[in-house]
Order: sequence, then structure tokens, then C-alpha cells
Amino acid sequence: MELIDKIEAYWTGRAEGYSEVNQGELATNQRQKWTENLKKHLPKGEPEKIKVLDVGTGPGFFAILLAEAGYQVTAVDYTEEMLREARKNAGELAEQITWKQMDAQKLDFKDGTFEAVVSRNLTWNLEKPEKAYEEWMRVLKPGGKMFNYDANWYHHLFDKEKRKEYEEDRKRVENLQMEDHYTCTDIDAMEEIAREVPLSQIARPKWDLETLKALGYEKNAVEENVWKEVWSQEERANYQSTPMFLIISEK
Repeated sequence: MELIDKIEAYWTGRAEGYSEVNQGELATNQRQKWTENLKKHLPKGEPEKIKVLDVGTGPGFFAILLAEAGYQVTAVDYTEEMLREARKNAGELAEQITWKQMDAQKLDFKDGTFEAVVSRNLTWNLEKPEKAYEEWMRVLKPGGKMFNYDANWYHHLFDKEKRKEYEEDRKRVENLQMEDHYTCTDIDAMEEIAREVPLSQIARPKWDLETLKALGYEKNAVEENVWKEVWSQEERANYQSTPMFLIISEK
């Protein structure tokens, strides 16, 4: 089986469970935290005139928040089952969002279509992440911005120190009697994929900044403490060894 097929199969099986995670976020103050963070970074002006692409929408969390805030939202995902969950989660907002099944590494949009591109927890899970960045920047209008929220997911499989920190996270979650976000999934299948994709082996966000610069984009920045603004207490306990960062690049 090709790697991309393994990834699709995993997320198809995970769609319902991951959708429940997003539903939990939508039902708590995570909804407001993420909305505020996205609006802080997105282009200023009337939201209804700003086209935003949500890449790897999964069960639709970002797409829902953005549509709710009035933006013109297009949401894409490679997995059909994820898009089905996303439409359900969006409810009445589903009709305001354009949903498309599409490969994040090969977007079917014309150059310069969007004012902004957003993504969360996707890049690390791609076979050709540099191609994804190339595509995301391609579909931006001049002056448009890309916002990628991600982390060094599964880097503990390749780094002894990170492995120790990861194991400390597991003990912390157990002691706090919280849900373990790793062991509640098909961890064997996910780790098998993580060993094959390139970014779980690379220290980031340095790689991201270097890649964007190599692609010809000079206006790049990173917010390494964005997790402090958007993560819940449960996420902080689960992922202390893997803090989320935000990559920003302007075309």
C-alpha cells in the first residue's frame, strides 16, 4: 500500500473519533480562543470579502469558526469521511462553506485565489510537505498570508530526550486522571505512518522557515508560544513535550 493510501485509511477510520474531539472544542471556550487567534492574524477588512482556504479541514473545526465569523470559506480534505463529519458538525453553516475532497499537496485552484490559507496539525502528516507549502503559497493572492499551526508530532520516535519527555506526559495525564490523547487512538497504526513521513524525524519549525525561504518567500515568521493562547489544560498536560507553533508566511 502506498503511503498516501495508508494515511487516508488511518484518518478514514479515525474520522468519527476525531470529529468528537472537534465537537468538544466547539462546545467549550476553545471555540472562542481559536476564533480570536485566527481573527487576530487574518487580513483586516470585511470578512465577507476575504476568501480563506482551510487545508486539511478534518471534521471542519477551522472552517466552522471562519464561516461563523463571516469569511468566505473553502475547506478541503483528502478523506471523504472527514468531509462528511465536517458537514454534519457545521450544521446550518454547512451551506456557507465550499467543501472539496482534495490533496493538500496538489490543490485544484488557480494561482492567486485566496487572501489567506490556514491549516492545523496537517503538515507533519504529509508525504511531501515542501510540495504542500509550494501549493499553499501558489494559491495565495499577492500580499496574502499562510498560517500553519503544527508541532513536532511523533518526534519522540526518533529522539531519546523527546521520548523521555513524551513518557513524562503520559504519566502526568494518568496522574491527573485525564484522557490520554495518544493511547485513545490506534497508536500502532499512527506510529507506523509517523516513521514513514519525513517531518516527524526533523526538528521544526526551523525546517519550515528554511523551506519557505528556499521556495522564494522571504516574509516568514514563527510564533513558538501560540499553544499558550489556544490549548486547553488537557492539551497542555498531554502535549507538554510537543508545543504547538504557528508558521506565518506572506506572499
